[in-house]
Amino acid sequence: MEIRSRHHLRDDEADGLRDALRDAVGVAPADDANIEEAEVEDGPDLFLVDGEPLVVRIDGEYFVTVQGALALEPDRHLVTVDAGAVEFVTNGADVMRPGIVEADEDIEEGDLVVIIEENHGKPLAVGRALTDGGDMTGDEGRVVESVYHVGDELWEFEP
Repeated sequence: MEIRSRHHLRDDEADGLRDALRDAVGVAPADDANIEEAEVEDGPDLFLVDGEPLVVRIDGEYFVTVQGALALEPDRHLVTVDAGAVEFVTNGADVMRPGIVEADEDIEEGDLVVIIEENHGKPLAVGRALTDGGDMTGDEGRVVESVYHVGDELWEFEP
């Protein structure tokens, strides 16, 4: 993944990004943070916050990257997985019901979510919910489709 060009967001665009992130995950970059849109070859709509790839736009929605979740520490749209699921999730696997120990009740099917591990609360991946949060725990079935994960091309990206 290589940057073709980058430009600073206008104040109203940056405010819109912040508002969308607050709605989605409960946190946003600081008001004085420098936010740039980076056009990357064969990559997502990527936004650099103080030079770091912390935000993406997926299907028109602003959401944190895994690095963004590490930096901003979201407090909503979280799916917590057990230690047995960590290896699979960090290798890009979708999340299955048996690996989930907890999911936010406000998650609706189709929402973007941050997948965290239960021991330290560290983000492992970003995914798309395939069911509502209240229906994510149980014995079988795929419930979160992986979009980005630790170790993928976006994780390795350096501006």
